[in-house]
Amino acid sequence: MTATLDLWPIGNCQVSALIDRRGRFVWGCVPRVDGDPAFCSLLDAHPPAAEGARGFWEIDLEDCTRTQQHYVRNTPVLITRHDDGRGNAVEIVDFCPRYTRLGRMYRPVAFVRIVRPISGSPRIRVRLRPARDWGARSAERTRGSNHIRYLLPERGMRLTSDAPVGWIEDERLFRVERPLHFFLGPDESFADNVGVATEQMLDNTIAQWRRWVRGLATPVEWQEAVIRAAITLKLCQHEETGAIVAALTTSIPEHAHSGRNWDYRYCWIRDAYYTVQALNRLGALDVLEGYLEYLRNIVDNAKGGHVQPLYGVGGEAALIERIEPALDGYRGMGPVRVGNQAYEQVQHDAYGQIILSNVQAFFDQRLYRIAGLEDFAALEPIGERAWAAHDKPDAGLWELRTKSHVHTYSVAMCWAACDRLANAAEALGLQDRREYWQSRADVIRSTIETSAWREDSGRLSATFDGDDLDASLIQLLDLRFLEPADPRFHGTLVAVEEGLRRGSHMLRYAMEDDFGLPETAFNVCTFWLIEALHATGRVADARALFEEMLGRRTQAGLLSEDIDPVSGELWGNYPQTYSLVGLINCAVLLSKPWNSIR
Repeated sequence: MTATLDLWPIGNCQVSALIDRRGRFVWGCVPRVDGDPAFCSLLDAHPPAAEGARGFWEIDLEDCTRTQQHYVRNTPVLITRHDDGRGNAVEIVDFCPRYTRLGRMYRPVAFVRIVRPISGSPRIRVRLRPARDWGARSAERTRGSNHIRYLLPERGMRLTSDAPVGWIEDERLFRVERPLHFFLGPDESFADNVGVATEQMLDNTIAQWRRWVRGLATPVEWQEAVIRAAITLKLCQHEETGAIVAALTTSIPEHAHSGRNWDYRYCWIRDAYYTVQALNRLGALDVLEGYLEYLRNIVDNAKGGHVQPLYGVGGEAALIERIEPALDGYRGMGPVRVGNQAYEQVQHDAYGQIILSNVQAFFDQRLYRIAGLEDFAALEPIGERAWAAHDKPDAGLWELRTKSHVHTYSVAMCWAACDRLANAAEALGLQDRREYWQSRADVIRSTIETSAWREDSGRLSATFDGDDLDASLIQLLDLRFLEPADPRFHGTLVAVEEGLRRGSHMLRYAMEDDFGLPETAFNVCTFWLIEALHATGRVADARALFEEMLGRRTQAGLLSEDIDPVSGELWGNYPQTYSLVGLINCAVLLSKPWNSIR
């Protein structure tokens, strides 16, 4: 079966896995999202179960003719049903345990699968073949009476099961006459009855996720889509530290044979800001609070100096990029990259996003920890960095590797840093600091209005030294730099839509970059367009385009980073936080109010 992005994520905010249309684990890293993938067949060109194939976990029904999948409502617990057309069927429940235990969150490095016979006399074959060293070899294994140990680089994993472990090890077909339980977790003795314990884990995990979803302030329309996006954004948070990764995968190409294969399993300051902004609109403050703790540590470690665009989920600064040759890549389209060289780039917008993420804590009385004078003092050096850098060239939010410009979006984020610091100072009663930061914001605003404006074409340019179009110009509306009725925004929106819209989709830009002309549209840019259409009175157009984007989602209800504007095929890393953020923001914006149905 050709690899696709029609994948179903499961996870517990410590580890995650992607499950394909046949119910196979095809991607999953341990001991955390940026680790070595024990399941890596998504990036392996070997046919499943062929000689040399590794990096997957398959529970296959003999002569299966039909597979159906769905999530347990309001959870990331996946149900996969296999039928053989002759009356034999099994159901597989896949999840990663996550629930409160002993006053703290239990989220082990573990994956649970439960197989239930549904009808007839089904026979299954279990193939569990973890890989190590980025697919270079299979994990060595040893066997006990009720378990199999797999020796992985950073830690061993142990499969404990009440199925016959010899048949699992030999990959034999066998009949399923009772529920079977599989717990792949830490290499330690499983002290409980595996069947009773995993069933209890399932109940607890379902209850935990449903409590979280129950606290979301969803719009009345498109609730199912919003809830699924929110759950998946939560899965992209490394809960131990609060970091939020851009996606769960690496090296899914932005389009076929493009070489635009990047590792997104790290925390971008920009992407995380957009994620907490979207979840804030739903009232998911736990994600914000966790991320702010992570961010405060990043700021402390910067000591008033340069802040990188991205860090590891543990706050690691060095994310050295390399290519792993053992894996062929998605559909054989390498390279497979680990690490991301963008950590070395200068991207000035990060200063604005740090302050934008933090400023809510000066106003929101719901938070456990309200920001105060010490927090303001810690953020002021970030504002000084924004002020010093606002008119200097950078790589921009699209992370150009060989070009540098003064990007309007980056300058606008530096303006936002100073503007929001002025707001925070006012909330704290610091009038002199409010005036200080407001005066700097006013200077940066004037600089943008003078240097980015193109009188002859009646629009803003994406760079100060050129006459470029870039979808990020639409974000000047979200930043409150321009109002919807401002003729300058209208002229810019018209130019961006005419220059970058391809049918129902938006490009980031249409110029050549380090890899030539882009061939796919960038999903979040289409959502930015939808927001702008709504703000400028084109509500029917906005709703129609939003409904079309919902139709582009995978069966799991999710989106990747990019889409082919002609075929509609999804490309790029998956699931992508940017895209899901856009979905949530537009649903909240476009939905009719709750009082319309009460």
